[in-house]
Amino acid sequence: MATGDARTRGRAAYERLAWRDAYEELSAADRRTPLDADDLDRLARAAYLTGNLEAATAAWERAHHLLLEQDAPAQAVRCAFWLGLTLVLHGEHARGGGWLARARHILDDAALDCVEQGYLGLPVALRSLDTGDAAAAYRHFLRITEIADRFDDADLRALGRLGQGQSLVARGRAAQGVTMLDEAMVSVTTGEVSPVSSGIVYCAVILACRGIFDLRRVQEWTAALSRWCAGQQDLAPYRGQCLVHRSEILQLRGEWGDAMAEAQRACEHLAEAPGDPALGTALYQSGELRRLRGDFAHAERCYREAVGRGHSAQPGLALLRLAQGRADDALAAVRRTLAEAEAAEDRPRLLAGSVEVELAVGDTERARHAVDELEAIAAGFDSPYLRAVAAYGRGCLLLAGGEPEAACTALHRARNAWQESEAPYEVARVRVRLARAYRTIGDHDTARWELEAADAAFERLGAEPDRKEVRALLGPSARSRVPRPAGLTPREIEVLRLVATGATNREIANRLVISERTVARHVSNIFGKLGVSSRAAATAYAYEHDLV
Repeated sequence: MATGDARTRGRAAYERLAWRDAYEELSAADRRTPLDADDLDRLARAAYLTGNLEAATAAWERAHHLLLEQDAPAQAVRCAFWLGLTLVLHGEHARGGGWLARARHILDDAALDCVEQGYLGLPVALRSLDTGDAAAAYRHFLRITEIADRFDDADLRALGRLGQGQSLVARGRAAQGVTMLDEAMVSVTTGEVSPVSSGIVYCAVILACRGIFDLRRVQEWTAALSRWCAGQQDLAPYRGQCLVHRSEILQLRGEWGDAMAEAQRACEHLAEAPGDPALGTALYQSGELRRLRGDFAHAERCYREAVGRGHSAQPGLALLRLAQGRADDALAAVRRTLAEAEAAEDRPRLLAGSVEVELAVGDTERARHAVDELEAIAAGFDSPYLRAVAAYGRGCLLLAGGEPEAACTALHRARNAWQESEAPYEVARVRVRLARAYRTIGDHDTARWELEAADAAFERLGAEPDRKEVRALLGPSARSRVPRPAGLTPREIEVLRLVATGATNREIANRLVISERTVARHVSNIFGKLGVSSRAAATAYAYEHDLV
């Protein structure tokens, strides 16, 4: 009776996405009486989703052998597929590849026309995509989706559409690609797809959108992923990568303190899952934030650890070396990395770093080639941010070449696009370049005002290296610190502005990529500092003090 109760409780916990409870109850039932294949699959998935890879692979292996004994080769192949895929995703390529090969042999021997043919097509399609043959990958994923439709398999359909979208993006057809990615996401957000497949789709779609600088989609899908993770008990995979993306969004929006906290949480979470490649991304993100704030020693340690986890340290390390006065090291690193980079999504960031380093050492010809390529890439994507990167590079190049008027035109394009992307740090950097151009032209008043605005932004962000440059340019006229109204913090001012638009706490949380509880705390602090007790009164204060 106790075994039956544990099995029933485990199944119920599995259905309500309570992964820890499901794992513990099904494990308890299994210790008393061995589970059947379906329950072993549930146990494997619950173990995987709580971060217990060893228990997951053991359960899938047992289910696989049990299904073979029961003469159910298709279902046995499905277990072998998930076993092999999870091992590959965690860096165990030889072992995972062995299970995938075993699954293929079983299916070939059985000569079955089944949906598992589509699942085993996924590794083949992914290899084509990884080796740069996006056209072949697209054909594979299209066939996989056709199989999914024929057998009405929602998981395989979502994975097939995901792959089609990734392949189209890799072929330079970004608009068509993101449409397919959105379609894959719809099936995930409506609950049609199982949790393991949903997590794969979420993370892959966000990475694809990040690669083409579609920051609106990155923010939207990261917020959705955050809510999805929060709704599942003790979910281990995907949460760390979600935290990394949240950190990147917060960094873009100028909330560097919150971004640093999320990056640190991501590092701590991912460190508990050895082999997860997202840890390298989290470490690199931590390094970037520390570099921008002037904590060079800590930034270098983060970059070094990121490399140890399989993530490139560039262009961050090259820009760090440039800031340290080691221009030769920066130049060698960025040139080598750019020469090796073939993936389209890797090149824009490297090219932007290359422009900065090449101009610093006076090689305008190489900088020009990098800017030309950036502009060509930007022309193929509907991304205000990427257009701004290209325009900023062109403006810096023109300024270095003694064409300040033309530089101003390009830099204004960059500022407008970055303002559209709500990127305060990037806007402030443009202001510094505009100030240099205005000084060259002889417009000293406008140059000073641009520098003062940049100084205010860098102060709020904590961008000390940039602020030192601005202070040096301002000289004795460096502005004194202006107190903020009612002692509000920058984040509280941002929340107050959104309150004044009529946004609810939930809408503010989604916009700022923070929790509703954090928003409620900010609103409470705002009310206390302003001496008001309602959103209407806070809104009136915001308008009276020109905060909106």
